[in-house]
Amino acid sequence: MKNSIIFKISGSFILLFLVVLFPTGIVIYQGFSGFYYNEVRQNINKLSEQYAHSINNTNDKEFISMFESLSRLTRTDIFITDSKGNIIASTGVEGLEEGKKISTKNNNLLSRGQTINKEYEEPISKAHHLMAGKPIKNNHTFKGSVFVLSSIEEIHESIKKVRLLLTLVGIGAFFLMLGFTYFLSRKLAAPLLQMEKATKEIAKGNLGVPVEYSSNDEVGQLGKAINLLKVELKQYRDSRQDFLASISHELRTPITYIEGYSKALKNKLYKDDNEKVLYLDTINRASLQLKGLINDLFDLSKMDIDQFQLTKQQIDIIELAESILVKVKLRAGDKDIGIEFIKNTEEAYLYADALRIEQILLNLLENAIRYTDHGSVILEINKSKKFIGIRVKDTGKGIPEKELPFIFDRFYRVERSRSRQHGGSGLGLSIVKKLVELHDGTIEVKSDPGKGSEFIVSIPINQKVH
Repeated sequence: MKNSIIFKISGSFILLFLVVLFPTGIVIYQGFSGFYYNEVRQNINKLSEQYAHSINNTNDKEFISMFESLSRLTRTDIFITDSKGNIIASTGVEGLEEGKKISTKNNNLLSRGQTINKEYEEPISKAHHLMAGKPIKNNHTFKGSVFVLSSIEEIHESIKKVRLLLTLVGIGAFFLMLGFTYFLSRKLAAPLLQMEKATKEIAKGNLGVPVEYSSNDEVGQLGKAINLLKVELKQYRDSRQDFLASISHELRTPITYIEGYSKALKNKLYKDDNEKVLYLDTINRASLQLKGLINDLFDLSKMDIDQFQLTKQQIDIIELAESILVKVKLRAGDKDIGIEFIKNTEEAYLYADALRIEQILLNLLENAIRYTDHGSVILEINKSKKFIGIRVKDTGKGIPEKELPFIFDRFYRVERSRSRQHGGSGLGLSIVKKLVELHDGTIEVKSDPGKGSEFIVSIPINQKVH
């Protein structure tokens, strides 16, 4: 249900309200009724004790008559029993008239000096009384007992009114709370429902739906996160489209060469053996280019599903760097770019995958040469106690500041027209970053537009040389 969040929030508020309301009502009700019951109980206990101390002989009829007069003054009922539990005097409470007998159990309790406190209900009228009974003793001899009864019908009526009042107040408060929680939950749920609608549109590919938020709480932060997600998705979609276009171009070029020159060879459309060898060299270069591109894509796919394995061994990165520089100097020479190698240590051993470290250095150096039209490229190796540092600096056009956060995205290419002009599929730096991370290292980029860029790699040594 679209508005289920509203009912969930409302239900939570109402449940919390009921959890507080019912115990509060019960406590108020019990406190109110208990107060009046205790007042009556204390009063009749006090009277029964006074009467029991005043009576010395249950056979003194005049004395007993006096207590009957006191009962009218105190608005209580009294009945007196002898030592056997027979009622010998009573003010006429229904069921407790003169001649009746109290229970043997109660009489035994009284004979042992205990007090009787209980509620009594008249058998016919069903009127309710609180009753307190005290033993009458003379020289420690049990002579009988005196009971004082007070009607609690008025208290019952008052308690019924209080119960009704509490019920009405509770119902009123419940409906007031119901309206308030529904209004509040709609207000709280409104931005969430808007975000739900926006995310559904985003899932359909419509990234232009805005998510408005005015608060800075968790809901507002969620709105900001969704808007940021839209920006990133748009960037991803745009760069993916560019990537697919670039990959199509990169694949088409070597395939076109292979197809064209192989057809020319098949149909013997060459002048002499030298031209034939030239065609074969072109096909070979195109196949190597195609193979490299496919290998890059394959490597990235394995990295994504954590199936990329490193074969680590002890390597001297200085020696490795020198062998790589031999490979790239020829291309740098074609562009009249100088290559400078700075060694801040004579040896730098690293426990790593030699092939992948070579791939990192080669990609960074070729990338630097590709985007440098004049000047030089610097490769610097540093060593600390725990890390090997690699710095590749060029004097090219640099990278605009707004492009730096996306430089390692696999689908991203800086200045697309210039990138296509200089070649490259836009995968090199993505692979470099993945390989550095697989070696538990870090990579960062600094750039000054118009002056050049600098890539800094730090890889932990991991193992001492013995």
